[in-house]
Order: sequence, then C-alpha cells, then structure tokens
Amino acid sequence: MISVMVAGGVSMLVALFATPLFIRFLVAKQYGQFIRQDGPTAHLTKRGTPTMGGVVIIAATLLGWLVAVLISGTTPSASAMLVLFLMTGLGVVGFLDDFIKISRQRSLGLSARWKIVGQGLVGITFAVLALQFPDSLGRSPASTQISFIRDTHLDLAFAGVAVGAVLFVIWANFLITAWSNAVNLTDGLDGLATGASLIVFGAYVIVCVWQFNQRCGADLAARCYATRDPLDMAVVAAAITGACLGFLWWNASPAKIFMGDTGSLALGGALAGMSIVTRTEILAAILGGLFVIIVLSDVIQIGFFKLTGKRVFKMAPLHHHFELSGWGEVTIVIRFWLIAGLFVSLGVGIFYAEWVAG
Repeated sequence: MISVMVAGGVSMLVALFATPLFIRFLVAKQYGQFIRQDGPTAHLTKRGTPTMGGVVIIAATLLGWLVAVLISGTTPSASAMLVLFLMTGLGVVGFLDDFIKISRQRSLGLSARWKIVGQGLVGITFAVLALQFPDSLGRSPASTQISFIRDTHLDLAFAGVAVGAVLFVIWANFLITAWSNAVNLTDGLDGLATGASLIVFGAYVIVCVWQFNQRCGADLAARCYATRDPLDMAVVAAAITGACLGFLWWNASPAKIFMGDTGSLALGGALAGMSIVTRTEILAAILGGLFVIIVLSDVIQIGFFKLTGKRVFKMAPLHHHFELSGWGEVTIVIRFWLIAGLFVSLGVGIFYAEWVAG
C-alpha cells in the first residue's frame, strides 16, 4: 500500500512545482488559449491564458507511477502500462489539437475527422492489447464480458472468440471516445474538469484497493474480484489523483493555466481504460455521473434544436447555461464538484453494498 501513497505524493509534488515552470515557458512562447466567440462574454478575458497544461498532468502521473514501481521493486503490470499508454496516446492527440489552435491562432484545432482517426488508432491498439497478456491464472487486463461491478453474463463473445474480439474493440472505443469527449466538454470553467476528475480517480483508488484486498485466487470465492492487477491500478489511480491535485492549485479560478485538450482527452481516456481493466464499465457512469450529465445536456440541446428549432438550455454544455443564468463561475464550479462528490458517494456505496449482499 506504500506504493499507492508514494505514487499520489510524488505526482502531486511534481504537478505542484512543475506547473509554474511550464506556465513561464508557455508565456515566453506566447502559447495562449483562444476562446470561442459564441461563448459567454466573460470568457473573452481568459484569452491568452497558457494552455496545454495536460502535459504536466500526464508527466506527473507517469513520474509518480514510475517512482512507486521502482520503490516497490515490482515489475510493471500489463494493466497499468496499457492504461498509461491510453492516457498518453490520447494526450498526444489533444496536444496536436491544442498546438494547431495556438499556431494558427484560432479556437478550433484538429478537424473532427483527424481527431477521430487519432483517438481510433490509440483506442484500437489499447483494446487489442488489453485482451492479451494473461497472467498465471489466465486473466487478461480486459474481458469480452460487459461489466458493472464485476463481469456480467453478457459476453460479447457469444458467437465465438473472433466475433467477441471485434465487438470488444468496438465497445472499448465507444467508452474511450465517450469518456474523453465527456471530460473535454466539462473542461469549460476554471478547475471544473480537474476537480471532478480528482474526485472520480480518488474513488478509483478506494475501489482498486478493495478489489486487491478481496481479489480472487485460483478458486473463485463468492465475493472476490477477478481483475488482473488491482493494486497496480490503485497506484495508477493515485498517481492521476495526485497530478490533478497539484495541477488544480494553479488551475483553480482564476486559472493561471488550462489543461487544454491535452489534459481532457488524456483524463477521459484514463477513466475509460480504468473502467475496462477494473471491470467497472457501467459503475464508472455512476462514479463519473457529473461528466455524464454534462454530455447529456449537449446531446439534448443539439437533438431538441434539430427537431424543433428551439433550445432547452440557454447554452450547452450545462455549466454555460448556469453562467448565462447569472451564476458566478466559482459558484458553478463548487456546486458541480459537490454533485461530482455525490455521484462518487453513490457509486462507492453501490460497489460496497453489492459486496455485502454477496
């Protein structure tokens, strides 16, 4: 368990002290954020704020995890390396998007087509590899079974291994795209996405530690968890939590730096990967309920407008609706953090209640 604390502590310190150095570098290079012209007018004052802060989050996470691995003297697990690959790969896609915005001085970066291609290449690679690398008990990082708190009886391999592998790749990429875009949409106010991510990944530390303490051996007990590397995933979750905590010090309102698509896509990808390898794909939708609500607000707004020509919200995503309703930015962020905390409490409660029920 010391490795979990080391990962979180190191990543937090790296993010806390490296972020201001990165801010100075970005300011010197004049790498500032460009603001969409159709957004709330209050956001126009944020134009020029350094962006691509996700670089620090990713670097701090990797360093925190690496130090924890070196101190524990263990071999890096397949599950941890795959989730970190997914996080970093999507971070690279986001970095390209951010860099294009900066270099071309516009609020739009990569075209939707190329962003989907980039996410797809990283996601497919992750999904294919996640079904490989069985341990001594034959457990691979991922499973073709749809999971809630454990794998359910809904198996994508119902028509054979080949069909199951293809359907799993599709399912995994749906989750990756959904979560990365969910965090991306949430990243609209100072500290909102960072704080919400911190809360969700903090919950995953608890979930993964519990799974490790109740992990299955060769004989499957009634209440055990058949995940491949639960303790290593707790280390990864702690590293991401620490990185978000250190970054939030500088990202809180008024933000000195934005995470950009570099950070939002990386965090969303890490959340998707975490849910897959811990067999909590559906539970993640509860733990990350705030992200789900924000995505749904955007879907409802677009769908209702196409059908009726009218809008449900003053502006989507949801946090901008409350901005235009007169709520202050800090008020919205804190209240949304509280909502994120409530969803996490609900998710962890369901997780524990299922174990007690047996």
